[in-house]
Amino acid sequence: MSREPFASIPVLVAVVETGSFSAAAQRLGMTPSAVSKRIQAMEQSLQCQLLQRTTRSLGLTDEGHTFYEEAHQAWELVQRGQLHLQQGRQHPQGTLRLSLPMVFGRRYVAPLIPGFLADHPQVKVDLNLDDRMVDLVAEGVDLAIRIGHLPDSPQVAVPIAPCDSVLCASAAYLTRHGTPQKPAELERHNCLEYSYFRGGRHWQLGQEKVEPRGNYRVNNSEALLDALLAGTGIGQLPTFIAAPHLRSGTLIPLLGAWPLPRHWVYALLPNRQGIPAKTKQFLEVIKGRLGGDTPVWEREIPREFPEGSSS
Repeated sequence: MSREPFASIPVLVAVVETGSFSAAAQRLGMTPSAVSKRIQAMEQSLQCQLLQRTTRSLGLTDEGHTFYEEAHQAWELVQRGQLHLQQGRQHPQGTLRLSLPMVFGRRYVAPLIPGFLADHPQVKVDLNLDDRMVDLVAEGVDLAIRIGHLPDSPQVAVPIAPCDSVLCASAAYLTRHGTPQKPAELERHNCLEYSYFRGGRHWQLGQEKVEPRGNYRVNNSEALLDALLAGTGIGQLPTFIAAPHLRSGTLIPLLGAWPLPRHWVYALLPNRQGIPAKTKQFLEVIKGRLGGDTPVWEREIPREFPEGSSS
């Protein structure tokens, strides 16, 4: 069967509802002859006569009546679906599926969700906290947050805020093992690794590369934080994790003259076309609360270890 019957359903509905080709043509913005040709093509495709035409009246045949009842319901469903799509683009509604990195998502994005739900009662949030890279289209994700270098993909990346990292250790560790004064001295230290780090198996400090060697490698940044606080070694942490401990002095920043590479926090969207209002609104919330050249978690962070305070 050709696609003609499906494409011409709105024309048939208009003819039946208005009672004439001319009135249907006026409703649809077509000419009466164009309406007549569409109905004829529809009848030829279905191999049956749908309408009885006389000079004074127009009505459905028995076969036409049977087809019209089903076709009219289908057309109503299509219109209802179009209306829902339009409303979804204009007013936040439906399920918002989010994919967020474990620590950053829990600390900085998840706290924004209750307020968002209160402001948009027709929205439901399905939140997945996971550090892996997800396929937004395959997994039906509306918005993901990712940090660092992004591989080439058709996904739309919206920069939210810069994300700096810091090399640090506890004062207890530095008291026992000394404070490195230049990157090469890290070879003598227990360097702890975050295994999901996308920069490879080396640390880039300014123009120098260091191959970290240590007795602990972990795929969770909060577990790495715990080890650093316990005095296990030296490691690099994003400032959104390290900031409170740098401010309190429980972690000491190291080698500030050799900064670690700057990364970015990105919001990922499946595509640029037809972004639902629920996604747009949540993206605006994230940008408004977390965006900016200096993220909230980096305020008042000491950048250098005071000389002579540890050996």
